[in-house]
Amino acid sequence: MDAVRFSLLLFLLSSLFISSLSARCNPNDKNVLLKIKKSLNNPYLLASWDPSTDCCNWYCVECDLQTNRIVELTIFSGEISGQIPPSVGDLPYLNTLVFRKLSNLSGEIPPSIAKLKNLKMLRLSWTNLSGSVPQFLSQLQNLEFLELSYNNLSGSIPASLASLTKLGALHLDRNRLTGEIPESFGHFAGTVPDLYLSHNQLSGKIPESLGNLDFSVIDLSRNKLVGDALMLFRNPARSTFRIDISRNLLEFDLSGALFPMNLTLLDISHNRIWGNIPSQITALEDLQLFNASYNRLCGKIPQGGKMQGFDYSSYFHNRCLCGPPLNKC
Repeated sequence: MDAVRFSLLLFLLSSLFISSLSARCNPNDKNVLLKIKKSLNNPYLLASWDPSTDCCNWYCVECDLQTNRIVELTIFSGEISGQIPPSVGDLPYLNTLVFRKLSNLSGEIPPSIAKLKNLKMLRLSWTNLSGSVPQFLSQLQNLEFLELSYNNLSGSIPASLASLTKLGALHLDRNRLTGEIPESFGHFAGTVPDLYLSHNQLSGKIPESLGNLDFSVIDLSRNKLVGDALMLFRNPARSTFRIDISRNLLEFDLSGALFPMNLTLLDISHNRIWGNIPSQITALEDLQLFNASYNRLCGKIPQGGKMQGFDYSSYFHNRCLCGPPLNKC
């Protein structure tokens, strides 16, 4: 009988031990998550956020195994309404914060996000967020990825974003941003980020200083930019593989361009660019997409390389371009 009782005691102790291991969610983090759920009107997407269970096992949540603190909050594709709760700023160990593909999420980006000093990834995209791109985002000095695309953000781009020394990608595309591209974007303090500013209402000239940086990707398409963009085509040794400046009001002579040798995509269409297409473009072995249509280019299309592999739509509606795949010169 004593042996049975002893075995039962061991079983109960081991059960309590296992339970204590599984219930590893920090109570402060748990309370914050429950506030977030309530602020979002208790959506079905967060049905697993049950206060009687361990929050490290909840949907959309990841915990660090050593600290048992919440490090990732990823709310993605669901029936979520309301605004981003200010209480997200009370999760001090977060390194990833995502609110994405939530069409009923509205309001402005809350200032409390500036408290998340460990944040490496911030993705607030494909929502109905409005207001400006906040200046306070430049306080998040550990950011490596910032995506605010596919929203209704307006106003100018904060010059202070160039102070983010670890930023590897900046997505501000598909908003309603106005004003000029900040001059500071030619002087990023650390790494040079992939730069996506397309589908906005940006105006003015492209800062000359952007030509000094080795962007991997630079997409300025579908804005109202004017003037010269030749600064992007000065050094064939750059590692740039994607340049899209299409559908702007740019005016410059393409004849003196030197294209980065790693280019896989080059779209300069729907501008007011004149001159001829330099023959150096035939040396671009990895070029997969090229479009120079709807400009004021003249002369013979360079023969060789990938140039005749693009159909007439890549060249048509220019002043006097000729040669295959267009008509003979």
